[in-house]
Amino acid sequence: MDAPSDMTDRPKSTFRTRLACTAQDLRAAQRLRYDVFVTELGGDGPLVDHAARLERDAFDPHAAHLLLIDDARGRDDNVVGVYRVMTSQMAAAAGQFYCEDEYDLSLLRASGKRLLELGRSCLHPDYRGGLGMMHLWAALAEFVAAQQIEILFGVASFHGTDVAGLKDQLSLLHHRHRAPRSLRVHAIGPSAISMNIRDPDAIDRPSAIRDMPALIKAYLRLGATVGEGAFVDHAFNTVDICLILESDAINALQKSIYAQGRLRG
Repeated sequence: MDAPSDMTDRPKSTFRTRLACTAQDLRAAQRLRYDVFVTELGGDGPLVDHAARLERDAFDPHAAHLLLIDDARGRDDNVVGVYRVMTSQMAAAAGQFYCEDEYDLSLLRASGKRLLELGRSCLHPDYRGGLGMMHLWAALAEFVAAQQIEILFGVASFHGTDVAGLKDQLSLLHHRHRAPRSLRVHAIGPSAISMNIRDPDAIDRPSAIRDMPALIKAYLRLGATVGEGAFVDHAFNTVDICLILESDAINALQKSIYAQGRLRG
């Protein structure tokens, strides 16, 4: 589940990225997730620790957690971005991928390609719209290369559960951005809904694009496609779509970032 990104970085940020390697690292990631997904966006879950302000779930112990750190902040408050990633081996240890409660992933599993699930991506509000996500994506690209990943996927979210208010955005995704049939996972269960809500010629396309969450738009610019249908996650107060991205797009992004010298912060 992904948070919006639309503000500027703090001055004099000193960024670095690394994988979480201690229990303290994981708690720092979960604290940031609580601030974004619970306090800011109104989400909840059975393992959320409100007393300690930790957004956590049963998949955390099995996943890898990419951290964005700003060394200009105090040591106890320097994790300003996170990305949770799960390889097929990690998912096997967890019993499934996170989004398999929402989407049938049989096509991806049968593809024979090396898979990586992306999730719980968020940034501290002070770092949205600046270099923070570029640093996280560069770290993700390195992880993808090291693991020889061929397909990335995961749920991304619209805030709130008012499907009627999302009819243009969801319909645009359905008509313009669906994955090829060989990779087109589909939403499952009683909370699954069709995204084919409006005819193509009835969509207010400029409005739909303008109101699309920034991170979803960024993935689409990289060449991401979407699965069939959406999932209304009442516990997390979101409408989720499944994004599918082939690794070449992430690798191209990484090359572009370094070629332009954009990672100076």
